[in-house]
Amino acid sequence: MRSIPDHPRIDESRELRNVFAAVPHCDDSAMKILYSLILLVISNGLMTLAWYGHLKQNSKFSDKSLLVVLLISWGIAFFEYCFMIPANRLGHSAGMSLAQLKIAQEVITIAIFIPFALFYMGEKWKMDYLWAFLCMLGAVFFVNRESLMS
Repeated sequence: MRSIPDHPRIDESRELRNVFAAVPHCDDSAMKILYSLILLVISNGLMTLAWYGHLKQNSKFSDKSLLVVLLISWGIAFFEYCFMIPANRLGHSAGMSLAQLKIAQEVITIAIFIPFALFYMGEKWKMDYLWAFLCMLGAVFFVNRESLMS
């Protein structure tokens, strides 16, 4: 059998594992969950842009036809899926349940959407945003209650 020569990416991956190995209680499952959450953040940023970015007044897209905006949004959504699918696979392979993945995704969505609405779209702050986010944090607790309480 032929041996595979050392590859720089493989060495970098080993180094990254060594960094996480030095963190207490950080095993492969914890790394997978961390990577999963990072990918979900990227995915949700793209999703928010694809779904709502074209609604901004006086943007490049405000005068485009619906077909053009659909095609652009679908193009962005393709890349969103390129992050979302691996995120879900990583999280699930690390032991996250479907409910935990979904709730994590929803919390990340709100955490990204609120600054997007306020700073990019120019929406006014409402206390309801805070209450909605706190409800989502409650959902995080309940979906993880069994593992948190043991």
